[in-house]
Amino acid sequence: MNLLLGCNHPSFTLPWRTLLAHLVALHLLHLGSAQLRVVAPSLPVTAVVGQDVVLRCHLCPCKNAWNSDIRWVQHRSSGLVHHYQNGVDLEQMEEYKGRTELLRNGLSDGNLDLRITAVSSSDSGSYSCAVQDGDGYAEAVVNLEVSDPFSEIVHPWKVALAVVITILLGSFAVIIVFLHRKQVALSRELKRTDAKLAEQAAVLNFTAGSLKKQAAELVEQTKEVEKKNLVLKKSSENIDSTARDLKKQAAELEKLKEKMLKQTNKLEEQTEKLVKENEEVEKQNSELKKNCEKMDFTAGSLKILAAKMNFTAGSLMKQTEAVQNQNSELKKDCEEMGEQTEALVVETEESGKPSEEKD
Repeated sequence: MNLLLGCNHPSFTLPWRTLLAHLVALHLLHLGSAQLRVVAPSLPVTAVVGQDVVLRCHLCPCKNAWNSDIRWVQHRSSGLVHHYQNGVDLEQMEEYKGRTELLRNGLSDGNLDLRITAVSSSDSGSYSCAVQDGDGYAEAVVNLEVSDPFSEIVHPWKVALAVVITILLGSFAVIIVFLHRKQVALSRELKRTDAKLAEQAAVLNFTAGSLKKQAAELVEQTKEVEKKNLVLKKSSENIDSTARDLKKQAAELEKLKEKMLKQTNKLEEQTEKLVKENEEVEKQNSELKKNCEKMDFTAGSLKILAAKMNFTAGSLMKQTEAVQNQNSELKKDCEEMGEQTEALVVETEESGKPSEEKD
């Protein structure tokens, strides 16, 4: 069973018994206090020569270390391996320049991890991580063990002598073989260079012909360019003439603008007069409205009188119709009376004739 040691640190893994003993010791030493502490793993950090290694430690309790003074010191030389203060990396030992980096991503969680690149056997030893934050100061020790697999090979004097003898004996054979191979390589290179020169000569002949064709094409193109230049000169002359015409038109336009300004001034004066006339017309319109209202009142009274006259006219029409009916009846009666009188006249005439005849 493994537990995580540190504030949000994924790589501090220790056996639970060691962790428990460590926590009990810390609790007994700092019982009832909340002072600043730096916690480091009890097991040494191991690495191989040439690798990158990270020395880990963290603040407990968790605290943001961005504005702290952090120093990693090598115990063997008492020199500064890395010095960080308020976001800035300061002076350090020559042998560690460009090889150390404080991992700032974990500072907000209280992690004070230091990366050392390309470790060597001289980097082995103890390192203390010291933190100064305000009035608080704390430090912890981290052990680094760097192993060199090649250093374990034994080189006694016998092996050295054997190596020297074998080198001396084999050097002559190597030199002879080297010289022979060099001669063969030189002969091959000479043959290759001869073949390349022949190919280059053929290429040069081909390029000379193509260059002649290109020269003829360039002569034709220059003639065409000269023709185009003549056309451009004529067009530039035309453009100059048009520019002159445009200048004249611009002068005329300026004169027209002056005339238009004068006309606009006159129009503004006329508009002012019209505004005054409109005001007078509005006054007259208001008076006319008042008169119209009076006329509307009189027209209403006249309408009432007309309605009364219409009513009386209707009654008169009815009376005239009745009189006309009576007149028609009287006419009929008169006609009947006329007929009766005529009949009586006839009868009287007839009755008077025999009496005359008798006489």
